[in-house]
Amino acid sequence: MATPTKSRGSGTQSRPGRALSLIVIIMVALVGGMFLAGEFTPRLGIDLAGGTSITLEAKNEPGQPNAINKTNMDTAADIINRRVNGMGVSEAEVQTQGNNNIIVNIPRGTNQKQAREQVGTTAQLYFRPVLTVAAGATTGDPTASPSPSASSTDKATDKATDKATDKATDKASSSATPTPTATSQGRAVTDALKADDDKASPTPSASTSASADPATTALQKKFTDLDCTDNAARTKVNEGAKPGDTIVACGKDSAGQWEKYILGPSEVNGKDVKKAQAVINQQSGAWVVNMDFTGGGSKKFAATTSKLKDQQSPMNQFAIVLDGDVVSAPSVSSTLSANAEISGSFTQESAQNLANVLSYGALPLTFHEQSVTTVTAALGGEQLHAGLIAGAIGLALVVIYLVVYYRGLSLVALASLVASGILTYTLMTLLGPAIGFALNLPAVCGAIVAIGITADSFIVFFERIRDEIREGRSVRPAVERAWPRARRTILVSDFVSFLAAAVLYIVTVGKVQGFAFTLGLTTLLDVVVVFLFTKPLMTLLARRKFFSSGHKWSGLDPKRLGAQPPLRRRSTRRTAPAAGSSDPKEA
Repeated sequence: MATPTKSRGSGTQSRPGRALSLIVIIMVALVGGMFLAGEFTPRLGIDLAGGTSITLEAKNEPGQPNAINKTNMDTAADIINRRVNGMGVSEAEVQTQGNNNIIVNIPRGTNQKQAREQVGTTAQLYFRPVLTVAAGATTGDPTASPSPSASSTDKATDKATDKATDKATDKASSSATPTPTATSQGRAVTDALKADDDKASPTPSASTSASADPATTALQKKFTDLDCTDNAARTKVNEGAKPGDTIVACGKDSAGQWEKYILGPSEVNGKDVKKAQAVINQQSGAWVVNMDFTGGGSKKFAATTSKLKDQQSPMNQFAIVLDGDVVSAPSVSSTLSANAEISGSFTQESAQNLANVLSYGALPLTFHEQSVTTVTAALGGEQLHAGLIAGAIGLALVVIYLVVYYRGLSLVALASLVASGILTYTLMTLLGPAIGFALNLPAVCGAIVAIGITADSFIVFFERIRDEIREGRSVRPAVERAWPRARRTILVSDFVSFLAAAVLYIVTVGKVQGFAFTLGLTTLLDVVVVFLFTKPLMTLLARRKFFSSGHKWSGLDPKRLGAQPPLRRRSTRRTAPAAGSSDPKEA
């Protein structure tokens, strides 16, 4: 008697409850994550939720008449896009318009003020040696020593605050000390420039010519006349300045008071910064920005700080200049190279903003806001309503087809669609705060298309089961034998869909990526649902009498499917031929 062989896939036949338990745990965890995150609906893109549209216009800089070109505009758009995405805002649209405009559309729900600062900041960063410093307003004490708002993580010490306190004490104790005038400011400028020249060229001719240099005279006047409280004057003071020029700049001390500086040529710039990160200083508990330099940047920074460490204050300080303003001016007591720290009156948001713009680099052009408008979601809402109606109609047609053609099996399909819907909704909701995913109209279309992909997987499995029943097998063996064949087909089909979605996501930009991302996500979820829900559920139902007996409403009725009874071979007894008989048929 022949030994019955074990059907393929029967190893999983007795333990479908484990797979069902696993997917239920996954659903509960995702729903629990929604409650913990406080997010119960997916984030919506600008076409569905509205938002802000910012138009930036590029400006020609003096001496650079041909700077506005397609290459620089495309580079600026890419940097702005990465900055906005670095804030955790997805579905933001950044595109060039015409020859000198960039349009930035940011969905509602984003910090609009923060976003405007990110997209409009040029982020030209320079490290310049401090030559002299005075009070930023035209009134008051112009020789007050600075109170640096930054320090360096490689043993950079902040001496200026102590010196400012000492000077204030000296002034209070001696009423005979005269108030510095514009003339004294001019002498301070000349002395500073002379000292700077002495460092570069110690010959007497170089130092004695400083006071007679017309450029020095113009710089003296610019420094003396500058009022840092005047925003227009502060903005124009360095127009057309180059990294190698000596400039006048403004900045605020830790108390929020304006100070003005004369700064030497820059030897280190933002391109030398490899990474910037907003962190909390463990000693002060304040927010700071840590900068790591590239290999070349470390060498330049070491060379700069080695020149400053032996100088007297304020010439032992270097100023961190961002878009023409002094962010901070720490003093140096030793040679620094690896990294630097910018500190001051930062909030978490402002520190993260500065780190973000430094990390993604400076814009190759200067932009100003041409217009800022509010985008309503009225049109997108109408399109979404129409799209949802179309999706509901399509889903209803699928359900009707399943019920009519597959009868009882339609319950398995509907339950699987519900499971897929729960997983899709919860993941889209959690991906909003996690990676900034926002649901737009193309993404909704991708989710609707996924209904057909998921239903197709069920149909492949059901038809394989029916084929086994048509060959004369009962329901339980038919389910287990059909699964390996259906599994291969489902995996190949889903792989092709996912590959198409991945390619579409890589080669496209903007809203089309939302369609590709949603299509790829739902395709992966289809595999999860079929393996962990549909197949185990079908295994359990095949043990129930309604399905195992082939009820006419089960969708697995052998008679309705045209199944033939299994063929059986007749057992015939053969006898040995008679002795001497030459005919084998004689028995």
